[in-house]
Amino acid sequence: MTYRKWLPPAITLILLIAGWQVYTTVSGIDAWLLPSPKGIWDAAIEQRDALTTHTLATVELTLYGLAAGLLIAIVLHLVPFLRAAIYPLLVISQNVPIIALAPLLVIWLGFGIAPKIVVIVLVCFFPVAVATLDGLGRGDALIADYLRMSGANRRQLFTKLQWPHALPTMFSGLKIAATYSVFGAIISEWLGSEKGIGRYMIVQKSAFRADRMFVAIVIVVVLALVIFGLVALLEKLTVRGRRHA
Repeated sequence: MTYRKWLPPAITLILLIAGWQVYTTVSGIDAWLLPSPKGIWDAAIEQRDALTTHTLATVELTLYGLAAGLLIAIVLHLVPFLRAAIYPLLVISQNVPIIALAPLLVIWLGFGIAPKIVVIVLVCFFPVAVATLDGLGRGDALIADYLRMSGANRRQLFTKLQWPHALPTMFSGLKIAATYSVFGAIISEWLGSEKGIGRYMIVQKSAFRADRMFVAIVIVVVLALVIFGLVALLEKLTVRGRRHA
């Protein structure tokens, strides 16, 4: 039963929020230090228009990053020379702290969307691109030989064998990257952006608005869960649907 799976954590969360509300009310702690759940809710309602704008900007940036990671994997698979030349460098890049590399990207690429996309790709490259590359390279060799003998060209080999075979591992990588990509988008917005949840956090931190900071944190968590859920739903409709077809 689905409710048996989600009921225990839901009850735990409700109890934590209730205890939090009671503590902030009884202790009289300053709201700038620890706002109450009610205060956070009120801040969310008050800032709903601004939050909508910032959230949409972060979602757009996150989707760009995920798409870029997936596209890189496909290109590297289709062009073996590029894979041999670039893949090791991308592996090395995972050992460079993003928070240290990000300011350099702004200097090199400016304050546009380019450095932000690079940051997200570097953050979620491994779960998306590596998983997809692994899946693309594991197509059945016997079926591949049969398709070639039947006259299949490179494009047909990719669409009929390699791409369908890579879907399970690709979706596994996408689900892992669902949280990483939002995290990468927030970091990239810290570099310099006019809108986005990352930018919103910086402004509210400077104003010591802990209630609005909590609102931003909740939005980031919800975004990651929503993207994860959408990826899982898409996986169910494609991979599992294909199996039952």
